[in-house]
Amino acid sequence: MDLLQQIFQYVLDLGAAVFVPLLMFIVGIAAKMKWKEAFSAAVILGVAFIGMNIVIGFMLNALTPAAQGLVERTGIELNIIDGGWTSLATLAWAWPLAFLMFPLQMAVNAVMLIINKTQTLNVDLWNVWGKILTAVLVIGVSGNVVLAFLVAAFQMVIELLLGDVNQKQIEKITGIPGVTVSHSMMIFGAFLLPFNWLISKVPFLDKHVDADTLKERIGIFAENHVMGFIIGLLLGIVAGYSVQATLTLAVQAATALTLFPMVAKLFMQALSPLSEAVSDFMRKKFQNRQLFIGLDWPILAGSNEVWVAMIILVPITLIYAIILPGNNVLPFAGIINTSLAVPALIITGGNLLRMILLGIVTTPIFLYIATGFAPTITQLARDTNAVNIADGQLLSWSTLEYPVFRYIFADASSGSILGIFFGAVWIVLLVVYYRMMKKRTEALKKEEEVA
Repeated sequence: MDLLQQIFQYVLDLGAAVFVPLLMFIVGIAAKMKWKEAFSAAVILGVAFIGMNIVIGFMLNALTPAAQGLVERTGIELNIIDGGWTSLATLAWAWPLAFLMFPLQMAVNAVMLIINKTQTLNVDLWNVWGKILTAVLVIGVSGNVVLAFLVAAFQMVIELLLGDVNQKQIEKITGIPGVTVSHSMMIFGAFLLPFNWLISKVPFLDKHVDADTLKERIGIFAENHVMGFIIGLLLGIVAGYSVQATLTLAVQAATALTLFPMVAKLFMQALSPLSEAVSDFMRKKFQNRQLFIGLDWPILAGSNEVWVAMIILVPITLIYAIILPGNNVLPFAGIINTSLAVPALIITGGNLLRMILLGIVTTPIFLYIATGFAPTITQLARDTNAVNIADGQLLSWSTLEYPVFRYIFADASSGSILGIFFGAVWIVLLVVYYRMMKKRTEALKKEEEVA
């Protein structure tokens, strides 16, 4: 058992930038690609992951001090530390049974493919830590290990089903055929569903406004570099920066928004030949079967709407943290809310205006659930000694991925009647979301046939 744990841990310790390209190289060879082409595509995919991490890290380093400056100007003190995803991942991997989640995910995916209940091959195995974290949170609330694995397995099934129905929308946004996003953050789309529907019924908010639409209407001010500069400039001003620091932040934000689409093109360059090879292989071996390659969310990073929405939501998140009664978490490490922007991109079809409105409406949910989970997360950190926390402080993650799912099912696992009730409501929302995206898929297919 220890040897098996060491093998899985070694593989996962390679990181997404090495592990996923290695897995994709194996998939490419299995799909009869020439080894030189498979190797080249795998290396470019690794470059894309590293490049995206560099740009995201650059943007975080620029924006986090500005966020801190804004909070310091208010003089507010909140006692829950925002450890971000890295602290929570460390906590997840400290669980003694964490290594079992890796083979469980592969088994669930294999069974779903064999019985033809999914078309998604999830190669985003590095993010298995997200399922581990869900299990750890369930144990922290209920103490039930069996239920923890069952909830995690349920999450795995959902991410495969969503990978299927979101695929056509993702292909439209990325321009990469045969790929989808199998990251569990897409689960939040089910919670966004009723809010998105309500917003779409408001006059003047039912129109599609994306980055291209803005360019048509306001010209140069909707260009990535100009838009980034303006947003950075405003952030610097509200943070109380000097003129020099404000201008530097503005140029840094402009740089980030300019580089994101450039780096995202590398994903297309790497994944298109791999996707074509897998599609050809499936057509030859299995009639009428199509296989989608499930990947991490950065393949969507070329969408300008994602970054504009996330940066605009930074000051909004901080204002909420300051004014919301009952919130005790101070957003820092998780200040860039991909957990919201990415599923919002999909459910709105890239409607920037609606993405921002969804962010304004639902950001409080992230802060309140981060506050609610803080005692559980802090206790788990102390029990495992995975993260050091000073006395009197608590640990959480301000933009915890798919917070509603995790909170409801952790609560339900403890036998809570309310948790079970809301779990049933959430499943209904998931079914409605699934059917809606299935209809959208059919509509997009018809558009392709007409074209």
